[in-house]
Amino acid sequence: MSISVGPELEAKLRTRAREEGVSLDAYLERLVEDEAAEIAHTETLLQEAAESGAHVELTAQEWDLIEQEALAEAQTRQNRRA
Repeated sequence: MSISVGPELEAKLRTRAREEGVSLDAYLERLVEDEAAEIAHTETLLQEAAESGAHVELTAQEWDLIEQEALAEAQTRQNRRA
């Protein structure tokens, strides 16, 4: 199967693949696998939450902590890909 992307996106993808020392196909395959793993992880967390019983209202401080952790994780992933 063939997929067309714009030249700017293609250049970015090729650059990142080259930086990681893999082929473009391998890089794209890893991106798809990473996304699938993230979706599976989210689904697991949602299932665990649904099965955990009554929900508890979170405080603003707890939401801030969750946000900080998510931002740190996103930064880690971005650094890993950069």
